[in-house]
Amino acid sequence: MAASAPPERKIIHCDCDCFYAAVEMRDNPALADIPVAVGGSIERRGVVATCNYPAREYGIHSAMPTAQALKRCPHLHLIRSNMPRYKAVAREVFAIYRDLTHRVEPLSLDEAYLDVTGVSAHQGSATRMAEAIRARVWREVGISVSAGVAPNKFLAKIASDWHKPDGLCVIPPDAIEDFVRALPVNRIHGVGPRTAERLEALGITTCADVRARPLTELVESFGRFGQRLHELSRGLDDRPVTVHRERKSVSTEQTYSRDLPGLEACHDELPALIDDLRRRYLRLDPPPGVRGAVVKIKFNDFTQTTVEHAGAVVDDAPFASLLDAGWQRGQRPVRLLGVGYRLAEPAPASQLALF
Repeated sequence: MAASAPPERKIIHCDCDCFYAAVEMRDNPALADIPVAVGGSIERRGVVATCNYPAREYGIHSAMPTAQALKRCPHLHLIRSNMPRYKAVAREVFAIYRDLTHRVEPLSLDEAYLDVTGVSAHQGSATRMAEAIRARVWREVGISVSAGVAPNKFLAKIASDWHKPDGLCVIPPDAIEDFVRALPVNRIHGVGPRTAERLEALGITTCADVRARPLTELVESFGRFGQRLHELSRGLDDRPVTVHRERKSVSTEQTYSRDLPGLEACHDELPALIDDLRRRYLRLDPPPGVRGAVVKIKFNDFTQTTVEHAGAVVDDAPFASLLDAGWQRGQRPVRLLGVGYRLAEPAPASQLALF
């Protein structure tokens, strides 16, 4: 007797709207209608971690230097990040997710995939589940969540951003074909500004354009990512929701209040960065193997580069040589330095993305 096909996946992608700023506005309603940004101070040359939607009307966005944000909006209300408070709120939100299903894959404090395949709550409707989650988070936590519902992770993540803020978008199986064909390629995760420019130069602006190109051409132009483009332009994504994410790296970085004028000054700052990296690494339980070292440099013109060493790291020598190689790419004052380890084995600890 032939085995029955597995049920079609039902994936919900939940994304809290302007999370850090949302927590601040919840706790201080007077902030709700004015431009608010959460991030580092201008004195320490910080960057915006997130901002609310009134601030976004001025063109402010995450990772923008605080000084630039204040130029665009001089009356911007700037708040220093309060990570312990944000983590506590995130735990409340994720507890609501896990009341529905144990198959929850965190992507960050404010974002997660939920696999609700086979869940019987709400008549088994993933759409009703998403509606219930959004209502409960608003009622019990006091912040809004946008959600996307689709048969796979790729489409669910795109859908959650479709009607932001405080929105819900559902892509049922019979709507995938039309939705994906019209999808701009720059909405695909991994297609940054430079890749988008290269695609546009080839006459590719939508997934329909990608589908018109042979796989061999895409791979020749974009390597392994060409294969991924080929699949995503057809709405194909078989990645499962992974409850336990494997930590792949640990890192630290520092933005300096004054530019480091040259390579020697960068080397002077390196020992403190490496010491902090070691402390972060030793907090892992147990500390995993290390398979490589990374140095990140951001120059004073905001260009940046990352240099990697593959192999065991037994002393500080790889960081010094990586710093030399990276600085030669810009040969100008430096505003940010970062160092990291690539990890060789899974570690049962919370996710920390490299830089």
